[in-house]
Amino acid sequence: MSADDAYEPDPRRWRALSVCLAVGFMTLLDVSIVNVALPSVRDALGASEAALQWVVSGYALAFGLVLVGAGRLGDAFGRRDVLIAGIGVFALGSLLAGTAQDGTWLVVARLVQGVGGGIVNPQVSGLIQQLFRGAERGRAFGRLGTTIGISTAVGPLLGGVILAVAGPEQGWRWVFLVNLPVAVLAVVLALRYLDPPGRRERAADLDAVGAVLLGVGVVGVLWPTVSRAWAPGDLALAAAGVVALVGFVAWEHRVTARGRTPMVQPSLFRRPGFTPGALLALTYFSGFTAIFFVLALFLQNGAGYSPLEAGAAITPFALGSAVSSAVGGRLVGSRGRHVVVAGLVLVLVGVTATDVLLAVRGVSPGIAWWIAPPLLVAGVGSGLVIAPNQTVTLSQVPVEQAGAAGGVLQTGQRLGAATGIAVVGSLYFAGAAGGDAGVGAAHGLRATVALVAVALAIGVADLVRSARRARTGADRPAS
Repeated sequence: MSADDAYEPDPRRWRALSVCLAVGFMTLLDVSIVNVALPSVRDALGASEAALQWVVSGYALAFGLVLVGAGRLGDAFGRRDVLIAGIGVFALGSLLAGTAQDGTWLVVARLVQGVGGGIVNPQVSGLIQQLFRGAERGRAFGRLGTTIGISTAVGPLLGGVILAVAGPEQGWRWVFLVNLPVAVLAVVLALRYLDPPGRRERAADLDAVGAVLLGVGVVGVLWPTVSRAWAPGDLALAAAGVVALVGFVAWEHRVTARGRTPMVQPSLFRRPGFTPGALLALTYFSGFTAIFFVLALFLQNGAGYSPLEAGAAITPFALGSAVSSAVGGRLVGSRGRHVVVAGLVLVLVGVTATDVLLAVRGVSPGIAWWIAPPLLVAGVGSGLVIAPNQTVTLSQVPVEQAGAAGGVLQTGQRLGAATGIAVVGSLYFAGAAGGDAGVGAAHGLRATVALVAVALAIGVADLVRSARRARTGADRPAS
C-alpha cells in the first residue's frame, strides 16, 4: 500500500504548516533582507565589493548546495528532526554574522546560514506533501508561495526598519541577530506540533557518493559566476563541475540498477511536468531575486533613499505577491500550468514598465511613486508563478520522495538566485561604474526581463506538450 493510500489527515496539520512557514520565512527572508544593509556593512567592516556580493550570493550558493541531500535525509530519517537540526545550524550562522569583525568573517557566517536554510526548506515542502492531499495541498502550497514571495520582497523593508531603529553603525548586526529568538521559538513549536519520525532508513543505505558528486558539481559550475573572476583556474573548476554532474547522473542510474535507493530517483525526471517545472524555477529565480538586489542599490546609491525608504519602495511587489499567491493556490488545481504562464506574463510586463519608468524619470526623489504600480503588477504575477509552479511540478511525486524532489526543485531556485544575483549584479556595477546608477539599473533590469522571458518560453512549451499528451492519452505518471 502506498503512502497516498494510507493517508489519514492529521488534525494538527494547519498548525504544523504555520510552524513550517514561519521557519521558511526566516530562512528565505535572509536572501533579501541583507540587501539594504550592504552599504552599512561596507562602511562598518571595510568590506570590498567582491565581499559584498559574496555576502548575498554565498548564502544562496550554500543554501542550494545542500538542498537535495537534506531533502533525502528528511525522507530517510524524519523531516521533523532534520528540520530542527537545520534551524540550529541557521541560528549558529546568524550569531556568527551578527558578531562579525571583518568581511571574511561575515562571508563565512553567511555560508553557515545558507547551509542551515538549505537543510530547513526541503523539509517544509516535504511536510506539505506528507500532511496534505488534493485541494488542500494546493492551498498549503499557496501559503508557501505567499511566504516565499513576501519574505523575499519584504526583506528590504524589514531591513530598513531595523537599520532605522538600531542605527546604520550597529543596525546591520541586528538584521542577523533578530533570527535567534525566532529560531528558539520555532524549535519549541516544531517539537509540539510535528510528529516524531516513524521508520528510519539505515545510514549505510544513504547515497554518500551521489552527495559528494552533486556537491562538487554544483560548486564547480557556480564558482565562476559567484567569484566573478573567470580566470583559467575558475574555468577549470567549472569544467570539473560539469564532469561531476555528469558523473552524478551516471552514478544515480547505477545505484538504481543495483536495487538500492539513490539520492535522486532518475524516474523523477520522467514524471510529467517535473523537469520543465524545475527548469522554469531555475530561470525565474535568476531574475526574480535580482530585482530586489538591483533596486535596493539603485534607490540608495542613485536616488539617495535611506535603507528604510528603499525597502518601502519595493513593498508593492510584496503586497501583490501576498494577494495573488493565495489565489494561485486555489486556481492551480483546475488551471495547472496556465496559472504559471499568466503570472510570468504579468511579471514581464511589470518589470519592463519599471525599467521604462526609471529611464524616463531617472533618479528623481519621487521615483518610488512612479515605479510602485508596475512593481505591484510584477508582484501579482510572481504570486501566480512560485506556488502554482511548485504544486504542478510536485503533483505526481510520491510522498516517500517528496523531500528529495522538493530539494531538486529548490536547488534550481537557489542556484538560479545565486547565478542571477552574480550576473545581474555584475551588470549593475559595470553600468554604474561611470557614476550613473540609472545605467546600472537599466542593465540589471533588462537582464531580468530576458530571464523571465526564458521562463515564460519554458512554461508555454510545457503547456503545448501537456496538450499533446492529453490528446494522445499519454499523460500518465512515470513508474
